[in-house]
Amino acid sequence: MADIDDILAKAREWQGARMAVATVVSTWGSAPRPRGSHMLVHEDGRFAGSVSGGCVEGDILASAAEVIGGAPAVLKRYGVSDPAAWEVGLPCGGEIEVLVQPVSAGGFAPALFESIADARRDGHALAVATDLASGQSALGESADGFVNRYRPPRRLLIIGAVQIAQSLVALARALEVRPVVIDPRGRFLTAERFPDTDLDDRWPDDAVAARRPDAGTAVITLSHDPKIDDPALIAALAAPTGYVAALGSRRSHAARLERLAAAGVDPAALARIDGPAGISIGALGPAEIALSIAAGMVAALNDRG
Repeated sequence: MADIDDILAKAREWQGARMAVATVVSTWGSAPRPRGSHMLVHEDGRFAGSVSGGCVEGDILASAAEVIGGAPAVLKRYGVSDPAAWEVGLPCGGEIEVLVQPVSAGGFAPALFESIADARRDGHALAVATDLASGQSALGESADGFVNRYRPPRRLLIIGAVQIAQSLVALARALEVRPVVIDPRGRFLTAERFPDTDLDDRWPDDAVAARRPDAGTAVITLSHDPKIDDPALIAALAAPTGYVAALGSRRSHAARLERLAAAGVDPAALARIDGPAGISIGALGPAEIALSIAAGMVAALNDRG
């Protein structure tokens, strides 16, 4: 969920003020924002997040003001079959339902934001169930109503502090994927080359295993040094890693597969490696190569999700 960290930060910053939260609870067709997307509205009109990418936010702000003023939670539906949808700007062919709740004990309780933040920090998934009739939300699953599942943050473990890694770190941040650069070579792994980045100078297999990659984690090897890349790949394939990829040509990848097979990695695990890493876009230069890798990562993680 791309906006959740921003929502959580604003909920903490605006603590004590009256607020409303809008949530996409259903989508049909070409909906502009996925189910579960949030928009948090402050009593003074400021807001964070989005439920439609700008199409219906104006109407949601008006409903949020009413809810903040004491009106009950309200379920709004927007779609091209409804003339009002054109008035608020949703002519894209999709339909959405948005629930607007007060941030209060009788709606979306403030403590739920902290529970979600704690779960994300600890790497756990969390479910919040909402009764659409009453507008009441609570932790846990439910057979009725709407359940929003908050997954741990996506992570990217980059093996090899090379030039492509610098571009890949920037792209990961823009995609709200948390990057980590792993390289035992101190001259490569420096804060000057990777400012404000989580750097890990352990041997890659130790570093990858310690970070316990899951279905929301990508591990990508970039060093071109088998002594660094191969142990990282073996560790990544031993876990339920969402995306495992290795930079290199088809020829070098074939040699890599032979080495890993000789090291005892089974064929099914080897088939999980995306090599050469990324999607084919005719990439030239580090930035374009990083873009192709990031695209392959997003496609894989979305598919696993």
